[in-house]
Amino acid sequence: MIEVQIFCFYFLIRTFEIRTFAHYTYFSSAHLKFAHLHIILMKQGLKIAIGGDHAGFEYKQAIIEFLGANEIKDFGPYSDASCDYPDFAHPVASAVESGDFDFGILICGSGNGVAMTANKHQGIRAAICWNEELGERARSHNNANILCIPARHISLDSAKKIVEVFFSVDFEGGRHATRVDKIAC
Repeated sequence: MIEVQIFCFYFLIRTFEIRTFAHYTYFSSAHLKFAHLHIILMKQGLKIAIGGDHAGFEYKQAIIEFLGANEIKDFGPYSDASCDYPDFAHPVASAVESGDFDFGILICGSGNGVAMTANKHQGIRAAICWNEELGERARSHNNANILCIPARHISLDSAKKIVEVFFSVDFEGGRHATRVDKIAC
């Protein structure tokens, strides 16, 4: 097995199917042959709302810088002093739900608190992602509009890769749209 990662475009190539995915790996055996090509092209010009809590403050600051050419609004916190994640997750979720922002990013220690808070909003599909594949699937299959990052459980480098993947992928629609349409109560 040979594993190679390339970071520019981003495709999974299977028999009769081209889909986005997270790694370039070539497996060869008598029964199994397929390749995934991982080259990332993060979209630019997006409007992104970002927030979290004290545990996510350092990652939030680094991710804001990483996002570069996108329009970012920082909903706080503005320091690493102890705070309550709902005070920042609700405004991010409201900003995305209203359409003022295309997407949101929420960062706390586990990702759970901010995800639970954001998902209380009817038009929000917040997904906790701790690796690139989950980031890709959250967008392509679940049409997630808020990425939730567990800062205490992944490295900053991993968080940046997840953000890059999340903002490189489009929702596939089709059978996934039918399922996503059934989420709202």
